[in-house]
Amino acid sequence: MKPPAPTLIPLLGDQLSPAISSMRDADPDETIILMMEVDEEATYVRHHRKKIAFLFSAMRHHAVALCQAGWRVDYVRLDDPENSGSFTGEVARAIERHAPARIVATEPGEWRVRHAMELWRDKFDVPVELREDDRFLASHAEFDAWADERKQLRMEFFYREMRRKSTLLLDETGRPEGGQWNFDKQNRKPAQHDLLMPRPLSFAPDQITSEVIALVADRFADHPGTVDGFDFAVTATDADRQQRHFLKHALPGFGDYQDAMLTDEPFLWHSILSPYINCGLLDPLELCRLAEAEYRAGRAPLNAVEGFIRQIIGWREFVRGIYWREGPDYTSRNFLDATRPLPGFYWTGQTDMHCLAQAIGETLANAYAHHIQRLMVTGNFALLIGADPAEVQRWYLEVYADAYEWVEAPNTLGMSQFGDGGLLGSKPYASSGAYIDRMSDYCGHCRYDVKQRVGPDACPFNSLYWDFLARNQRKLGSNQRLAMAYRNWDRMDEPVQRSLRGQAKAFLDALERDRYE
Repeated sequence: MKPPAPTLIPLLGDQLSPAISSMRDADPDETIILMMEVDEEATYVRHHRKKIAFLFSAMRHHAVALCQAGWRVDYVRLDDPENSGSFTGEVARAIERHAPARIVATEPGEWRVRHAMELWRDKFDVPVELREDDRFLASHAEFDAWADERKQLRMEFFYREMRRKSTLLLDETGRPEGGQWNFDKQNRKPAQHDLLMPRPLSFAPDQITSEVIALVADRFADHPGTVDGFDFAVTATDADRQQRHFLKHALPGFGDYQDAMLTDEPFLWHSILSPYINCGLLDPLELCRLAEAEYRAGRAPLNAVEGFIRQIIGWREFVRGIYWREGPDYTSRNFLDATRPLPGFYWTGQTDMHCLAQAIGETLANAYAHHIQRLMVTGNFALLIGADPAEVQRWYLEVYADAYEWVEAPNTLGMSQFGDGGLLGSKPYASSGAYIDRMSDYCGHCRYDVKQRVGPDACPFNSLYWDFLARNQRKLGSNQRLAMAYRNWDRMDEPVQRSLRGQAKAFLDALERDRYE
């Protein structure tokens, strides 16, 4: 008797979760899991080499774990000579090999891939079921219902709803622990170098990872970054070890120092868990509950635990809701009409602005930088010079191991570059060098003087900040959160204003010349 035709379940590289919706009711004896390393996904932007190595190794290890659990896995490697190079091409080849009765998939995280998957229904003579990704606290419908009731979409109010839904950090009466929802004002302390500073775990590459590293070094030599020193966790077991290490050693100091920056200290008290959450090796809600347990046990202070949980069920969920609600044209928005190309040093880290050299250098080395380096150093500089937000967004998508368009585009194009005109954030995150000086030791190592606004030794951020406000006053002058800054600008004597704008122009002209020399 001929066995029944199997169900084909394609798993993507960010769906490495045992509870993924496409597998929830599947029978291992009647299912083929299809996993694919495809060139199209590795090259649609020039992903950091360490990012590609992390995802391919995590995929291969996940396939091994699935096989050990009794699943049949059809795994297509990048160097397979028959590899078509695309998800659609590999699904077509899998249909030829397995003649499935149906295809069941979990929706992808990007509009681009979703569009391709929706075309499978017409392309293939096989029923296709596309399920919602329910690894998030808020469904698409829930976020849309929340957003439909509001004139302005602000994360803080959405976050409170997620706290209520999850019951995280609520007291027995349903009120927030500590009497307030948000302790961000307690989370802005600068840090000092400390020999006792926690360090994340480091994982030596095994044979599978070593093979992937060699493949990536050969195939993607022209991509940013390096695979040298690769030490990511690539299994759920090791990701859990990193998770528990953070909770024990770094979470207690995370709140106080989450906005701090120090020279040659890329990690500080940060968790370094976002790559594992976003690819599926860690469960975000479980992680939040473990963090809450540290507070309940008296091992971590409330400001640290609340700030950490807010990043996950607040910002992470909020930007996903924005991304899917706004549609595929979101990444083309450019409210400030900014068109300048990113400077070449975003791909080399070679600049005498120490803050940028640090943030970009660590990014290229680690495929990681923490949120303040991204927002207030690399993002702030791009905003001040008027860089094209689409190019900025593409750079962030390329260089960070945790970057997928759904999470990266709203954070970058929306929050950092104000490309959506204030849909996501209430003001542009623009600042002079004073903020970087307050929150880091970078300025003390820089050849520029953060206290000077004009002259050959003046910090470029200072004149660029005022020039940014001046050239965008028509669009930003009515923003209430910038009212004080514009009042300060208007109080300046005209010669001072001319001097600041002349300083900024000279700097921007030099950036332009560097493109052609």
